[in-house]
Amino acid sequence: MPSKNGPVRSRTVAPRRVALAALTAFVLPLTACGSLLGQSPAGDGGDEDAPITLTVSTFNNFGYTDELLAQYTKEHPNVTVEHIVAPTSDEARLQMLKAFTTGDGAELADIVAAEVDWMPELMQHSELFEDLTDPAVTKRWVDWKVAQATTPDGKLLGYGTDIGPEAICYRADLFEEAGLPTDREEVANLLGGKDATWERYFEVGRQFAGQSDVAWFDGATGTFQGMVNQLPAAFEDPATQLPTDLSTNNEVRSVYDQITAAIDDGLSAGLVQWSPEWAAGFQQNTFATMLCPGWMMGPIESYSAGVQGWDVANVFPGGGGNWGGSFLAVPSAGAYTKEAKELAAWLTAPEQQTQAFTAAGAFPSQIEAQGSETVQGYTNKFFNNAPVGKIFTARAQSIDDAPYKGPYYFAIRDEVNNALTAVDTGSSGPEIAWNQAVQTVGDFRVQE
Repeated sequence: MPSKNGPVRSRTVAPRRVALAALTAFVLPLTACGSLLGQSPAGDGGDEDAPITLTVSTFNNFGYTDELLAQYTKEHPNVTVEHIVAPTSDEARLQMLKAFTTGDGAELADIVAAEVDWMPELMQHSELFEDLTDPAVTKRWVDWKVAQATTPDGKLLGYGTDIGPEAICYRADLFEEAGLPTDREEVANLLGGKDATWERYFEVGRQFAGQSDVAWFDGATGTFQGMVNQLPAAFEDPATQLPTDLSTNNEVRSVYDQITAAIDDGLSAGLVQWSPEWAAGFQQNTFATMLCPGWMMGPIESYSAGVQGWDVANVFPGGGGNWGGSFLAVPSAGAYTKEAKELAAWLTAPEQQTQAFTAAGAFPSQIEAQGSETVQGYTNKFFNNAPVGKIFTARAQSIDDAPYKGPYYFAIRDEVNNALTAVDTGSSGPEIAWNQAVQTVGDFRVQE
């Protein structure tokens, strides 16, 4: 989901001690859970007409405009909705973990947004959240989205908001200067069309680099995110939920090697996504392409204000890919869990998710919303009037299933990202950086 006033689907390269502390605090047993749950038993709202305030905690920009929330209050006059927005996904995660682990129920919102990469951490402690199973919303979402928020015993932990089907965004003006096709259909064919591969993507990048001083892509971590999301089980064993041995993880190492080879060939701009330098790069013609889930169009347009030439091609190397997407969960410690469930269901209904898409580019996970005239007919003026509704629907239909992401996924992914960033910024060589990641991930395994 895109950013309202800043980066979207953000990740800052956090120090290892922060990632480890957060992981230990939440994946391992929570000593504070009892006190938190005891502070405010799950409420039924009491008098249904009594004025109440429901807090909704999200991050970046879910497309929940003031007008949209006011619409809910108009339909429910006794309910005021307070929207709390964290600048990034990482910050929202840490704030929520703090509220749970300190037992400070006052810091916990009635509805909390959870990003797909750290949803598995929440599922390890499903007792802290309400079961949102409801016949009224059955079949609302694509099946793999529901599976991502369903516990092994069948508890639905979150209502799906958006998904992140991926395409390729590119600068048509920079393509033209390098002698490459500029039409979005021709660009899709150039990258391989339905048979697009990562090898072809990097090969075209080398062709581009031979005719331009501009980098082919923005940076290593965003590219890694798109590639690793195509692996069925990148970092953990689905049978045991334990981390796999990174030192012998040939699939992840292959992705790592492809990216570091591209860095060595000068294809990367060496920018860390969501950093000030990355944001400035949009204004400085620093790179020509980037992996582009639907929500990424928002920050591209924001950071590229005044820049002409952006377009989006209906193609993605390796087939379908999903980057990001979130859920709304209801903590059981809330005083108004019944009303919170109702609001969460309303916010994730097809009608509201269609509005969120047009407001922020958050491509809906709801089947009905995807097929609506509004989504199918939606174009984006900034991206050369690209039919983005149809493009991202096509990209969503190319996704067969969601990869397995267990409770360690978020932390292990960040360690590999740290390694790639070290290589991308020139502070370490590929082998040294990889070995550091292997050692740190090995510590996760030892903890078990």
